[in-house]
Amino acid sequence: MVAPLTGGGDGRDPAAPGSVRVPLLPILAVNLIGTLGFALVLPFLVFLVTDWGGNALVYGIAGATYSAFQLIGAPVLGRWSDRWGRRRVLLLSQLGTLVSWLIFLVAFFLPTTPLLQVDSTWAGRFAVTVPLAVLLLARALDGLTGGNVSVANAYLADISTADNRAANFGKMAVSSNLGFILGPALAGLLGATVLGEMAPVLGAALISLVATLLIAFRLPESQPCILARSPERQNVRKLFGQEQRDCFDLKAAPRLGWRGLSALPGVPTLLAVYLLVMLGFNVFYVTFPVYAVQGLGWSLPDTGIFFAVMGALMVLVQGPLLGWISRRVGERTLLVAGGTVLALGFWLFDARSTETIYLAVALLALGNGVMWPSILSLLADAAGSIHQGAVQGLAGSLGAVASIVGLVGGGLLFAALGPVVFWISAAVILISALLGLGHRPSAKAV
Repeated sequence: MVAPLTGGGDGRDPAAPGSVRVPLLPILAVNLIGTLGFALVLPFLVFLVTDWGGNALVYGIAGATYSAFQLIGAPVLGRWSDRWGRRRVLLLSQLGTLVSWLIFLVAFFLPTTPLLQVDSTWAGRFAVTVPLAVLLLARALDGLTGGNVSVANAYLADISTADNRAANFGKMAVSSNLGFILGPALAGLLGATVLGEMAPVLGAALISLVATLLIAFRLPESQPCILARSPERQNVRKLFGQEQRDCFDLKAAPRLGWRGLSALPGVPTLLAVYLLVMLGFNVFYVTFPVYAVQGLGWSLPDTGIFFAVMGALMVLVQGPLLGWISRRVGERTLLVAGGTVLALGFWLFDARSTETIYLAVALLALGNGVMWPSILSLLADAAGSIHQGAVQGLAGSLGAVASIVGLVGGGLLFAALGPVVFWISAAVILISALLGLGHRPSAKAV
């Protein structure tokens, strides 16, 4: 059965032995709020960068800064979540995000004094001012503590069963897409106030505070057997049997490095698929807005409507449709079929017809809507309960690498090739779907 989105819904089957009854709604709310805070500032970030002395290159660097530092932080936070519990690490990660938004707010009150001025034939002319440097610092801190996604995925894997895992990851994707739908709309309303561009950043900080409080007071631990301290530590109370834990377990999992984690059965293939899908999407996200303005002549409202429609279609697919399909079709089949449809959608973006573009976005929503949750579900199944956080952290690092390469390389490719770059995204996604054919999931996930 698929767990409902109400507060009484449980991720695990209560009849399963050793299962933990944890409601699904709190982790979905945490994910929605975190995405909403990020999407709130996203539309204004390019204007802030240019107002504070930067140019398009600096804007790309600002985006890549988050991913670069997430590459460092995500694996560490994933391992910590395996050792100390998901809830504690989620709280730490969200506190880092909150502090980063507060640092971001400080930048509005600083003078635009140049720290470095550049006039280059290939990089253009720009200046690194004091507020711009503080903005980059804030993005770096948010990236360093940005294990929210990987730890949240590990949390969801903890409270899901093989029967409802794909549907639950679909619901997680729905909560993210809702944030990306609501965020830009709310940013437009806040940006029209007297506070101007500061208002969305202030709103993101307040939303991050709400998420922090939600984790602290409403999110239960998905692994209640996590010990507060090492079981080897001697204590006289243990001698007299006065300190007992029902779930005490002396079995210790070996600490695996990235080579050990990638050697787990099925994990290397799925990590490769994860990397390629993230790469294809980042190339698309950095190039399509430019193509929409330069090639299609779209206005800002046209682009906003496009992304709102894309988000709404993904919510539809990853909500009721995926829940229905996942009970009838295996996850590997969904990965391959979804990847094929997604590749076709990317290929159709090389068009000048608005009707064709919206056909492409419908295929994108359908393909990604069934493919991405299936990837996450299969990866969670391959990681198992012992290395869940570590594997999800490694996946987060690969996603950060894909973001850096896609954001920078996609812009360079579009400048050289134009809309043909969408064919590259299509080819990358198709390769990932073909790799999925070679994955052999467990019997329950076939």
